[in-house]
Amino acid sequence: MQARTLGTAFVVTALALVAGCATPRGGADYSGYQTRTEQSVRFGVVESVRGVRINAGDTGVGTTSGAVLGGLAGSTVGGGRGSVAGAVAGAVVGGLVGNAIEKDANNRQGIEITVMLDGGKYIAVVQEADETFRVGDRVRVLSGRGTTRVTH
Repeated sequence: MQARTLGTAFVVTALALVAGCATPRGGADYSGYQTRTEQSVRFGVVESVRGVRINAGDTGVGTTSGAVLGGLAGSTVGGGRGSVAGAVAGAVVGGLVGNAIEKDANNRQGIEITVMLDGGKYIAVVQEADETFRVGDRVRVLSGRGTTRVTH
């Protein structure tokens, strides 16, 4: 019974870590380092908008957590060589499942907004789809500290 309690604790911890990997990056979201800094402001008109999928990438937390949990769960199967084989199989399967869960938790829907700036230059910005843009909308383009966002 102690192995189940330990396994449950690992699952809860792993899920919390994976959930913590997803960070919003929409037009209205600012990171702490972006506060109290100057940004340049340009104006323009939306030329096109298309949906994209934002892949936050792998941190390895999901794979590692899944492998540990799968290995622990698999080691309770059988005895002797059976528990070793169960632990190995559980670690492999758990790693694959954990990786898939992390990817699903971190991927977000986004948009690519192409803007014709007032100066005649085209730019494209990808950000989370937290604001609705339509072709012809007048927008502001804020840039600073390596980040650019489009807002109304």
